[in-house]
Amino acid sequence: MYLAINIIGLLIFLGIGWLFSRDRKKIDWRAIIIMVVFNMFLAWFLTSFSIGRVIVDGAAAGFNELVEISYKGIAFALPSMVNVKSMDFVISVLMPILLIVPLFDILTYIGVLPFIIKWIGFGLSKLTRQPKFESFFAVEMMFLGNTEALAVSSLQLKQMSPARNLTLAMMSMSCITASIVGAYTQMMPARYILTAIPLNVINALIVTAMLNPVKLSKEEDTVATMANQVNEKGEREPFFSFLGDSILGAGRLILIITANVIAFVALAAMIDQLLGLISPVLSLENILGVIMFPFAWLMGLPVHDAFEFAQYMGQKLVTNEFVVMGEVTKTITTAAFSEHYRACLTVFVTSFANFSTVGMIIGAFKGLVDKEKNELIAKNVWLMLVSGILVSLLSAATVGLFVW
Repeated sequence: MYLAINIIGLLIFLGIGWLFSRDRKKIDWRAIIIMVVFNMFLAWFLTSFSIGRVIVDGAAAGFNELVEISYKGIAFALPSMVNVKSMDFVISVLMPILLIVPLFDILTYIGVLPFIIKWIGFGLSKLTRQPKFESFFAVEMMFLGNTEALAVSSLQLKQMSPARNLTLAMMSMSCITASIVGAYTQMMPARYILTAIPLNVINALIVTAMLNPVKLSKEEDTVATMANQVNEKGEREPFFSFLGDSILGAGRLILIITANVIAFVALAAMIDQLLGLISPVLSLENILGVIMFPFAWLMGLPVHDAFEFAQYMGQKLVTNEFVVMGEVTKTITTAAFSEHYRACLTVFVTSFANFSTVGMIIGAFKGLVDKEKNELIAKNVWLMLVSGILVSLLSAATVGLFVW
């Protein structure tokens, strides 16, 4: 029965995409079906076949090894805080970013990452029948993150129509940054984290192709060259100067995440205190749990589990994924969670889809494109939120089909 509900849920989530579409007549259903089938095959392969699990486990082991190596640098500066019985969240989860972000930036500097992004994006475009740059951007986000991918794509954004800029804004709600996957894998099951990443890429294309379908001519379907790292004189930035900026950027990222987690947890606690003055049973989690319950139940969960799942869903949307991960990290691998619940929850939280991301994306576009494009994006903030939520729901429901 629960499998049947999960299948119905997947269809309903796709139906919501059709319902909120800006132009239903332009939806390319053949492309949608191809992408849905491909994503189901991908989820099946990565979760149900030994070779798929080996690939995912190997990638997870690679990220874990990077984290272990990063602890050597952290231990040099903060020896009393590393290799202790219980490391703090900032030390164990966030500090490794100081190694992983520069590593990905180095791969970008020497041209390896742009090469990988270009050819995977090209292949994805052929498979999914989506515009070349949208496919390119989906892969780019998977490695670089949303604001970083927008920044390096500024030339393309200026050349594209306002409607296509809106598509990229919507897609930007659905990604994560590869450089912080290592942090995620310290808190949630790594195999599901790494399964969620490619599923989110395809689902971002599915959802935007439904919510904001745009028809292109062959002349419009082009990809501008990704900008190299250059200074104000138009010269390539020296490597060690570039590396220094990357390390400083990683440090700022740690401070931003830490500040956001502290602030959002504290704000949620304050809201709960205020709601408690009205009624002891009122809390932010309970309110959000009621709102999100139907979507959680459609994952194929028992009623009690669905309500708890819905609370985590709402908490993630209002705060961020780190808050939810931090709350369940000690119990997610125990018998307190069924395997289906564990897989769906892990996949759902593996994205940047939350309210604070909206502000980041709008801010990024303001610095990159003209007023007309900014105004269209600002008028469709609700569509960005719908896009991010739908991608997370589709990815979780797709993985849920094959994990019980």
